[in-house]
Amino acid sequence: MKSKQNGGADSAAQTDRSLIDQLSEALAADALPFPLFPLRPRVSGLYTTPALVLQPPLPHPIPQPLPVPFPPFPPIPQPQPGPDPVPFAQAGNADALDGEIAPIFPLSMREELRLDVDGNFPQHVASGVIRSGLAQRANWIARVTRVSSYRYRGAIFYKEGSVGLIPQTDVEIQVLNPLTAGTRQARVTFSGSGPSRTRDFRYRSSYFHSVEFEFDCAEGTEAITNFQTHSHPNRPAGLANENLTINTVFRRAGFDVSRSGGDGVVPISGAGANARWSDSEMHDAMQTYWSRFANRAQWSMWTFFASLHEQGTSLGGIMFDDIGPNHRQGTSIFEDAFIKNPPSGDPAPAAWVQRMRFWTAVHEMGHAFNLAHSWQKSLGTPWIPLANEPEARSFMNYPYGVSGGQAAFFADFAFRFSDPELLFMRHAPERFVRMGDAAWFDHHGFRNADPALQPNFRLTIRANREPAVLEFLEPCVVELSLTNISDEVQLISEDVLRDTNNILLIIQKDGKPTRQYVPYARPCFRESTIALNPNQTRSDSIFIGAGVNGWDLAEPGRYTVRALIRIDDEDVISNPLVIRVQAPAGMEEEQFASEFLNPEVGRALAFDGTRFFSHANDTLERAVEQFPTRRVATHAAIALAAPKLRTYKLLTIGEGETAMTSAADAGGRIRTIKPDVAAAMPYVELALANPRLAADTLGGIDARYYRETIGAAIEREGDQETADRVRGVLDQRQVASSATPTMEESKGASSAVIRKKIGVTS
Repeated sequence: MKSKQNGGADSAAQTDRSLIDQLSEALAADALPFPLFPLRPRVSGLYTTPALVLQPPLPHPIPQPLPVPFPPFPPIPQPQPGPDPVPFAQAGNADALDGEIAPIFPLSMREELRLDVDGNFPQHVASGVIRSGLAQRANWIARVTRVSSYRYRGAIFYKEGSVGLIPQTDVEIQVLNPLTAGTRQARVTFSGSGPSRTRDFRYRSSYFHSVEFEFDCAEGTEAITNFQTHSHPNRPAGLANENLTINTVFRRAGFDVSRSGGDGVVPISGAGANARWSDSEMHDAMQTYWSRFANRAQWSMWTFFASLHEQGTSLGGIMFDDIGPNHRQGTSIFEDAFIKNPPSGDPAPAAWVQRMRFWTAVHEMGHAFNLAHSWQKSLGTPWIPLANEPEARSFMNYPYGVSGGQAAFFADFAFRFSDPELLFMRHAPERFVRMGDAAWFDHHGFRNADPALQPNFRLTIRANREPAVLEFLEPCVVELSLTNISDEVQLISEDVLRDTNNILLIIQKDGKPTRQYVPYARPCFRESTIALNPNQTRSDSIFIGAGVNGWDLAEPGRYTVRALIRIDDEDVISNPLVIRVQAPAGMEEEQFASEFLNPEVGRALAFDGTRFFSHANDTLERAVEQFPTRRVATHAAIALAAPKLRTYKLLTIGEGETAMTSAADAGGRIRTIKPDVAAAMPYVELALANPRLAADTLGGIDARYYRETIGAAIEREGDQETADRVRGVLDQRQVASSATPTMEESKGASSAVIRKKIGVTS
C-alpha cells in the first residue's frame, strides 16, 4: 500500500511538472487565452556587451630591470576566416567579402545579441553584430532550439560583412538570472571551425530596435492609427478583442515605438477637402518636411493621410523611395480611394472601411521597413533565399489577391507580419531595414524566374523608334505590350503594366554589372481585373530615365533592357531591348551633363515637373534654352509646362525650426498656385508642335497622353481656342514611330524659346 501511495504521489508530481512546463511554454508563445503570472518570464530581446579592449603584444625583446626571465605574454586569440554558411552570391551580398579578414590587432570589440525565443511570434533564432575597431562589422544569425531551462543551441546559417570576426559555426546561449530583467544576462559560447570563445551580454530591452513614427493628415482627412478588432464579424475565431494601434502592431514585430513630436493637421487653404495630389506635389510636400531632419539613415518615418491621388480611387497609398538622399522615409495614404468602399451587403460597412484604412497604413509603413509584397519575395536582391507567399495572411499581402478574395483573407488575418518578414525586420543587418539606408527592395527579396512551359502571355519591350538610339542626355521611355497568346480569355490586373511593384526592369551596360531600375515611387492599386481576349494586346509606357539608383542609361554605350511581370504563377519575361546612348554632341553638352544628371532633375522629369526644386527648374530652363534642337529639350519642356497647367499645392514649413516636430507645429501650410496657361504655352509648343519628334522621344503612348491632358487642362481654364489648337495641330499629323526628324524640322520647334519672351501667338 505504501509503495502504491508513493507511486501515486510521484505520478501526480510528474503530472504537475508537465502541466507547469506546458503552461510555461504556452505563455512564452503567447498561446494562453487568459493572463497568467509569468511562471516562465520572457527572455527575448536585445543584449549588449561593453567594448572589449584588446592590446597588441608588447615589442620583443622587452627590457628587463631584473635578471630574471620574463614570462612570455600569452598570444591573443585572433579570429580566422572560416567557411561561409550561406554563399554570398546566392544571398545577394555582392560586397560582403569586402574587409573579410579581421584586423590583426583590433583596438576594441563590441557585440550585440538579439534573442528571439519567446514573446510575440518567436522565430526561434539568435542573431548578433560584432564590431571591431572603426570599420570591421559582422552579422550572424543562428536557428536555435531549447536544450534545457533557458539554454539554447543551434547552427549559424547566415553571415555577412567582415566574416573573419565570426569563424565559428555554432552557438550556445545560457540566460542567467532570467527572473529579474535588471540583472539578466546571456552567456554566449561560439564554437566549431575555429577557437571557441565565450562572452557575457547584459539584457537591455525586450525589443530588438527602436523606431519613431509621426502621423500627419491633410485638412479634411483623419489619421487612422487604430482599429477595434471585433468591430467586424469577419475575423479569426481566436482573435483578441482589443483596440489595436499601429504602434502596437510594430511593437509586436519587435520595435520599441515612440512618436517624434506632436502629430497634427496640415491646413489646405483653398484646396478643398477632396483635393487630389499628384506625385510631384506629394514628393514636394514630403521632401519639404523631411529635409528638416539630419541627412542620414535613422529609425524614423513619416506617414501622411490625404484624400485622393490624381490617378483616382484606384490608388490607395504610395511609399516614396527617395526623399532627398535617403530612402523609404515616408508614406502617403489616400483615404477616399477604393479603401472607403465596402463590398455590397457587408454586415459592418463602417468597420470594413476603418479596417481597410488601418491595413493600408500598416502595409505602406511596412514598405518603409524594406518589406516587399508577399508575392514578390523572390524578386529584387534577396538577403537570404526567399520564397513567394501569395497566400500569406500578412499586412504585406493584398487581401484581394488570395484565394477566396478579401473575405477569405480577413477570416484568417491575425493583424501581423509573416514569419519570414519578422525574421527580416528583427534580424537582418540593420542597414537593410532602417529607413534612409538601403534602397527599396535591396537585400529583401529577381532571383530565379519561373516562366511557364506553355506560356499564356507574350511581353514585348520597345522604344518608339528603330533602331533604339538615344541622344546624350535624352531620358529613356520604354513601352511595354502584353499579348494574350493562348486560346482562352485571360483575366489580368487592370494596372498590370502600371503597377511598378509587379514589374522588374533589368538594365545592363556592356561590360558593367546588371542594375535594377527602381522608380521613385511605389503605388498601391486596388486589385481590379479585366479580360484580355486571345491575340489582344494591352500597352503602357514606363519612364526609366532616372530612379532611385540614379541615371541608369546616362553614359554613352550599349545597353540591354529586359522586363519581367508575374501574372498568377507565371513569370512573363520580355524580349531583350538593345539601346545605344550616343556620345555628347559637343563640349558644351558634356559640361552640362554634370548639372543635368542629378537626383532633383531626375525626380522633376519622373513626376512631370516640380514647384519645389527651384534648382531643378533652373537646370531644365537651361536645357531648353541651350539645346532646343536636342531631344532633352522636349522632356525638359514637358516638366516645365505641366505644373503651370494645374492647380498646384505646395507644402511650406516655417523657417528656423530644427527640432523634430509635426508639420503643423512647424507652421506648415499648403499654398495653392493657380494655373498659368500663358506661361506654359511656350513649353507646350516646344514639346508637342513637332509630332514626329515628340513621338520618338516621349513614345507614342505618352505623346498622345500629353496632348490630351494638356489640351484638357487648357480647356478647363477657358481657353478653348488654344486647347483646340494644341489638339488640332497634333491630330492632323501622325503621332507614331518614325525616323529621327531632320535638323530643319527640329529647329521649327525652337522658335518657342523666342516666343516665350514676347507672348503666345496663334
